[in-house]
Amino acid sequence: MDINLIRARADTPGVKYVAHLNNAGASLTPRPVIDAVTGHLRLESELGPYEAAERSREAVERGHNAVAQLLNCHTEEIAMFESATRAWGAALSSIPLGPGDRVLISPMEYGSSYLAFLHLSRREGFQLEVLPVDGDGLVDPEVLRDRVDERVKLIAMTHVPMHDGLIYPVAAIGRVAREFGIPYLVDASQSIGQLPVDVRDIGCDLLVGCGRKFLRGPRGTGFLYARREFAEKLLPGAVGLDGVEWIGDGYRFAPAARRFDTWETNAAARIGLGVAVDYALSWGIENTWRRIRSLSSDLRQDLMGIPGITVEDRGRERCGTIALTVHGHAAELVRAELQRAGINTWVCLSNAACVDMKRRGISSLLRVSVHYYNSVDELARLCNALESLTVGDAVRAVS
Repeated sequence: MDINLIRARADTPGVKYVAHLNNAGASLTPRPVIDAVTGHLRLESELGPYEAAERSREAVERGHNAVAQLLNCHTEEIAMFESATRAWGAALSSIPLGPGDRVLISPMEYGSSYLAFLHLSRREGFQLEVLPVDGDGLVDPEVLRDRVDERVKLIAMTHVPMHDGLIYPVAAIGRVAREFGIPYLVDASQSIGQLPVDVRDIGCDLLVGCGRKFLRGPRGTGFLYARREFAEKLLPGAVGLDGVEWIGDGYRFAPAARRFDTWETNAAARIGLGVAVDYALSWGIENTWRRIRSLSSDLRQDLMGIPGITVEDRGRERCGTIALTVHGHAAELVRAELQRAGINTWVCLSNAACVDMKRRGISSLLRVSVHYYNSVDELARLCNALESLTVGDAVRAVS
């Protein structure tokens, strides 16, 4: 099934006002999600927040079920958080790590995730090792296999980086992790909703994602997948009323990932996440991925034909995120110029992808990220605006 662009854009009020090419940051929200969130806030104002949550219990809980359906796992293997960063930190801090242990990661980790590793390694004393990459920016599973020994207690990978279009071979890496019985943590924040993500196929023990990016859900929503058998061994750093069951003078943890859940939550945002996932599933992730891949591939070719533009993203297979540098122009100023033309993009600073960008000697990148609701006309507007900028430089240089 092809994406019905007319319907997709009719469902997206924001396209009337802006060409939104910052979907890797946060997508434009579709009308069903807007209606669900504002409808619940209205209900809270009329009934009271606790009472509204009681009446909407099924809609609040739908978030767990929808994410489980999306990832091909059990509902109890999903816990809800306010961001992927919080989910990542909760998962990481629940894994017993100490002096002598080794943790292997890719250089593509998001800045907050890398900081969490650094902080925990200094506190707990384990050895943090950034794996080498090939010419495409990828960790080779065979190189990983050669690095593994009995001291490796965790492997962590980012499925799609926030600053690059490459797609990591997370399933192949998962096979190495399973072969050696090493816990495996995946950051799928940039891939969830953009391309198919199946935790059984990946073979991960833990995976985090968020709602605001390609799922088109509300900000302030994130989630953790924890494989049931693995989750039963985890000890959360903090617990809440939904994560435990009182038994006499003690307590026991809720099953699987539910031990990470807390009672207090933003019910409107949680409902919005469930609706966003259902909406994404209604389009079909394979269909979404097909259109994103087509749009971004054509856009890359067009951008590479503009003098003064360098496409910086790598990988053997690329997604809807395109990283650029514009010769002679700071990325922040290019973004501001595009914003004045009604085009949203983003700037990736080195602190958001500190290891990889430092290795490559890049201080900032202009990030363009497409979604299925973007039109060919919007992409042409971007190219025209960038070409006007670079051609203007050439004219001024000649004159």
